[in-house]
Amino acid sequence: MGTFTPDKEHFVLDGKPFRVLSGALHYFRVPPEYWDDRLHKLRAMGLNTVETYVAWNLHEPRPGEFDFSGGLDLARFIQKAAEQGLYVLLRPGPYICAEWEFGGLPAWLLKDPGMRLRCYYRPYLEAVDRFFDALLPQVTPLQITHGGPILAMQVENEYGSYGNDKRYLTYLAEGLRRRGVDVLLFTSDGPSDWMMQGGTLPDVFKTANFGSRAEEAFRVLRQYQPEGPLMCMEYWNGWFDHWGEPHHTREPQDAAASLDEILQQGASVNIYMFHGGTNFGFMSGANLDIWSGQYQPTVTSYDYDSPLDEAGDPTPKYYAFREVLGKYTELPDIDIEPSPKQALGTVELTERASLFSSLDRLSRPVWSATPEPMEYFDQQHGFILYRTQLAGPLVENVLSIRGLHDRALVFVNGTSLGVLERSPETQTLPLAVGPEGVTLDILVENMGRVNYGPDLLDRKGITGHVMLGQQFLYDWTIYPLPLEKLDGLDFTPAASEGQNEPTFYRATFEVQEQKDTFLALPGWTKGVCWLNGRNLGRYWERGPQKTLYVPGPFLKPGLNELIVFELHGTKQPEVEFRAQADLGE
Repeated sequence: MGTFTPDKEHFVLDGKPFRVLSGALHYFRVPPEYWDDRLHKLRAMGLNTVETYVAWNLHEPRPGEFDFSGGLDLARFIQKAAEQGLYVLLRPGPYICAEWEFGGLPAWLLKDPGMRLRCYYRPYLEAVDRFFDALLPQVTPLQITHGGPILAMQVENEYGSYGNDKRYLTYLAEGLRRRGVDVLLFTSDGPSDWMMQGGTLPDVFKTANFGSRAEEAFRVLRQYQPEGPLMCMEYWNGWFDHWGEPHHTREPQDAAASLDEILQQGASVNIYMFHGGTNFGFMSGANLDIWSGQYQPTVTSYDYDSPLDEAGDPTPKYYAFREVLGKYTELPDIDIEPSPKQALGTVELTERASLFSSLDRLSRPVWSATPEPMEYFDQQHGFILYRTQLAGPLVENVLSIRGLHDRALVFVNGTSLGVLERSPETQTLPLAVGPEGVTLDILVENMGRVNYGPDLLDRKGITGHVMLGQQFLYDWTIYPLPLEKLDGLDFTPAASEGQNEPTFYRATFEVQEQKDTFLALPGWTKGVCWLNGRNLGRYWERGPQKTLYVPGPFLKPGLNELIVFELHGTKQPEVEFRAQADLGE
């Protein structure tokens, strides 16, 4: 059994001074077949510890239903870290941010119309308690105090940037202790007074998160923790991307210099991210700019311009960081190699199924007087279709959606009227109705729930009303479309001309080897891809991301199936599997 504690100047591991040199690697963003490889490369760079968040929304997809299997086997990931000679920092939430859908919170919380998040609100705390009751028995036997690799666990996450409910933070800390957590507890917050004051507790170890100006950041941290070792819990060496914005990069030497500055202070560090991985499925989050009110959905890739790229290969930043770390620790003599890649060439998608003709196969409609958000129908992700009938004649007026979250395709009698997007200003489309009346369809896409800031409570679909002119529209038939299973689709041979309505396209193709590849969709507009039933994530011609990462284990030797759900149509239904990623500029 071991011990890990802070003294006046250092962390002390089993009676000896210990500097935490950690890298962030989220098990839920990396195929489990690659956990060993990524951890091996983390150790080879000179790090001694791996840090991971815990994604509550993956482990409890429905209230009371828990999953710790396969790629969600957190205990196995921690054990693999130990096998590589690594210690572990565990950040169990309940909130994690991480540019992850809803900051890791499960969307079913939002079915409660009165939900209050991240505070002492009893229904929220009851859900947290149920999650911790299921999670903590998985990890408490793996604490350093029980002979395992877990050195410390975090209380909440960057709470000071959200609130100041000390009763809530105390409840979480006491809940961890009550359930058998006996290692060091810590908080992490930005190095500013309001964040440190809101997010810390007197008897819990404090750390700071920042990407530069280490001396200045640690000076603020020292005001709230006068003694003890300094720790940067998130050293932001790169950044994430939003759709429609440039691809973020940071020069390796600049990032290495900032890492050196942290270590020169005698501090411990957690490099965020060491390896970002991928937001597979519908799990990428979003931001809502507090000044402009602009909604900013995150791309599928979580490459983060990290030392290891999205496919797990070392970058120039990896070697620049290794050189810096070599000044402060003995580097292991470990060989690393890039993983093999393959280009499979062009694949034609020869079958199709229209969304509108497939509605009854994909969804069970529900009637509602008003267009309610998807959470009220026990739906968490994907799309939702709102349908109503309009009588005529009506002269041309403006159609608007109040509370659109996040992007709507509008159809009149099956013909596209246009697109409305979530915006600080209410957008409109012109609509006239003839004497025979029309069917109005509004297909709303959930582009990812806000994962940070005051607008975290982010229900999806239509959260307000649909209006034509000054009149509210009522009497809706609603089709929830989580798109979790597509095996009921009835595909037919694709027409030679492109489709301009939401359509599923399918291809089958042969593969010899399970090597990584990258899916490119030139000529396609916006949608989602599934490979052998796995949701690879969203694509969008808006960029910057131009390819989707396909890990080798997602492929099967022999016949493979690709389904592309394209919202706007393509003139040429074919894709390319390339040997290199393209994350934009």
